[in-house]
Amino acid sequence: MMVLISYDVSTTDKEGRTRLRKVAKACQNHAQRVQNSIFEADLDYGKFLQLKNRLIDLIDASQDSLRFYYLGNNWEKRIEHIGAKETYNPEGVIIV
Repeated sequence: MMVLISYDVSTTDKEGRTRLRKVAKACQNHAQRVQNSIFEADLDYGKFLQLKNRLIDLIDASQDSLRFYYLGNNWEKRIEHIGAKETYNPEGVIIV
């Protein structure tokens, strides 16, 4: 299932900047960055729940926020891209 993950982490102090790096790293390990604080994740439900719980554990809910947009399995008809940065196919070939 495709999920769009966005976050806003307060960086007014050193702890916030550390949280921001950890949240970004956790997202990068499981998803594709499409904007500065926005990732697309094409994961099975179990892997998504693991990532979601990890992100919840990393943030400070009194200062930071997470948003999850569930696009489901028919996501290709729900995403339109215009502008810079070529789009990608998460189900396509990965070259390492």
